[in-house]
Amino acid sequence: MAILLGVDTGGTYTDAVLLRDETEVIASAKALTTRQDLAIGVAGAVCRVLEQTGIRPEEIALASLSTTLATNALVEGQGGRVALVYIGFREGDLERHGLAEVLKGDPALVLTGGHDHGGTEAAPLDTEALEAFLASEAAQVTGFAVAAQFATRNPAHELAAARIIAERTGRPVTCSHQLSARLNGPRRAVTAVLNARLVGMIDRLIGRAQDVLTEMGITAPLMVVRGDGALMSAEQARIRPIETILSGPAASIVGARWLTGIDEGLVSDIGGTTTDVAMLKGGRPAINPEGAEVGGHRTMVEAVAMRTTGLGGDSQVHVVTEGLDGGISLGPRRVLPVSLVATEAPEVVHRTLDEQLRAQTVGEYDGRFLRAVPGMAAQGLSARESELLARLGSDLHPMGHVLRTRMEQGALGRLVDRGLVQVAGVTPSDASHVLGRLDSWDAEAAEKAVTLMARRRTGSGGRLAPDAGALARMIIDQLTEQTVLALLETAFAEEGESFNLPARDLARHVLVQRALGQHRGILALDARLNVDVVGLGASAPAYYPAVGERLRCRMILPDHAGVANAIGAVVGRVTVRRSGTVTSPAEGRYRVHLETGPEDFGSSDAALSRLEGALRADAETAAAGAEGLQIRVDRDIRTARTEAREVFVEAVVTVEASGRPRVAVG
Repeated sequence: MAILLGVDTGGTYTDAVLLRDETEVIASAKALTTRQDLAIGVAGAVCRVLEQTGIRPEEIALASLSTTLATNALVEGQGGRVALVYIGFREGDLERHGLAEVLKGDPALVLTGGHDHGGTEAAPLDTEALEAFLASEAAQVTGFAVAAQFATRNPAHELAAARIIAERTGRPVTCSHQLSARLNGPRRAVTAVLNARLVGMIDRLIGRAQDVLTEMGITAPLMVVRGDGALMSAEQARIRPIETILSGPAASIVGARWLTGIDEGLVSDIGGTTTDVAMLKGGRPAINPEGAEVGGHRTMVEAVAMRTTGLGGDSQVHVVTEGLDGGISLGPRRVLPVSLVATEAPEVVHRTLDEQLRAQTVGEYDGRFLRAVPGMAAQGLSARESELLARLGSDLHPMGHVLRTRMEQGALGRLVDRGLVQVAGVTPSDASHVLGRLDSWDAEAAEKAVTLMARRRTGSGGRLAPDAGALARMIIDQLTEQTVLALLETAFAEEGESFNLPARDLARHVLVQRALGQHRGILALDARLNVDVVGLGASAPAYYPAVGERLRCRMILPDHAGVANAIGAVVGRVTVRRSGTVTSPAEGRYRVHLETGPEDFGSSDAALSRLEGALRADAETAAAGAEGLQIRVDRDIRTARTEAREVFVEAVVTVEASGRPRVAVG
């Protein structure tokens, strides 16, 4: 009998489950995710499942972790301050390739160097300019991303730059060729920047998770869920955290399949920050061949084909003042529910809300609070940002008491983006407390905060809502509508037939919306979702029945839906994929592009064998934590017909190593 421990750290809750032999859930528990030290939430959830069962820590044979931390950080635009070293490109390429937008003001150096399509050096690497850049910028950043032209054909300049950066600064360095073997330098650079931004965050999570498990007496190996639903070692995840984007959502799909056994359908997982929707086909999540897109950024990371929307139980509620009637929208940023912070600082929250309710006029910052996240590195801040952070100290404050001028709003936004400050405000979780659907936190504080928001004025001058109950229903209805749109977008994107419009436009099209409501006039319009939907997440039972009614489909809410991510974390397989390329720079010459540089051969068979051997060795090393390893090799050989004969053009070899995680033997 093997006892398996699955842990999922979400934006609001950290979940833990214990499984027996991958066949039975024997315990599950939740604890609040503690941003300042994620290990506190991990320890709380794990302690509870052990207490429920009486299982001793040393009996656990495998521990596995899934997390929405990377996904949430990219959706919310958070992460460390990084520097990009862009080799072999031109200065204007930062704007043309969209990198300036991704960097968001972080420093970048465009450096002479790089290679050509065949892996030959195009220009020498300008190490002097790199040294000067490091002298001025290293102290202000937490990590570096290095991306060179045609680095997947010859990584020499990326490796040389990374070596200099590591020696001079001691900061972590991400090389683009280590994240993807495909061409497209700009997208590899985007992926490298995002990886560098996440390194510190994921490293802290995994390191502290390992520490707390060891302190509890759990010595089983720790695995981490990748974005494609497969497992990777904790050590690999610390080096390549970008591969954990969509980790939590991918685990939820694996968990949904395990919980329900369905082969075809949509899976919709609502968390505190995001709603993640994906399609199950043939019992497996579909993989996005273009790479994961999160927070508006297209990466080169292999991940499940999933649509991630900034919509969750803790989404910020925005008042829409345009138009006579006004209205509300939700997300994409997550805020702390007022009902939650009221349990942590009741005196401050209730005193502030009561004062604001007594006021004759509606304040811009009514019902909103701020607090600094303790223990976070605050590097590269402006004077205004530093002053604002110092003003917050370690306490919770009403937002209106902290912001003294409108100019400070920009500084606050940057501090929130960096993950240094958290905002509390009205969320769907608060609305659910007002309506009696949830009772986890302080319902009285939720009602006061929602009442304050209801007093806001619309374009006609009238109140947004007559009372807290009416506004709470508006918020829940809006969450239902935005969830319906997310499901419809995925359905149209996966539909076999083309409707000659983008999925986003189709989901919102007036005919689709009227058909869902079964319009009856001269025309009779009908539409419904023609597959089952599996609703996951702790709040799914509160929100998703209405979604199923609106889409007129079967909504499956399985037992343990609230911890599906943690279940998926331990029932997956270790899978490692490594790819490489063989090109033909001249007739009769076949070039293998390796980490150590290009190697030429006189026959395509010899070149392909050399590449396959190198990839197999790399994949087997990376999958060392698996047993019963199975190897699959795919050769995609591209030829061209010329003068009545086939000519070798290029070949891409992919080696996949897959097996179950090796469990500890007691």
